[in-house]
Amino acid sequence: MGTSLLQQGLSLTLYGMGAVLAFLTLLVIATALMSACVRRFFPADQFGEALPQQADSPVDAHTLKVIQQAIDQHLGRH
Repeated sequence: MGTSLLQQGLSLTLYGMGAVLAFLTLLVIATALMSACVRRFFPADQFGEALPQQADSPVDAHTLKVIQQAIDQHLGRH
């Protein structure tokens, strides 16, 4: 045996980490390209129009005001 067990383990570790690094790099690049394509061909204003507007809300105005005050208090906007 020309190489020791420790050298083989280190070599295998480095090859494995290199393969994972290469895969993750390609994954990040592919995700960035897909995001750029979606932003280019489907602008953000198209998504806003696709959501239906609710005619009547099941929550009355007083409840909405109380919820907004609770959110403001939680966020520190007294």
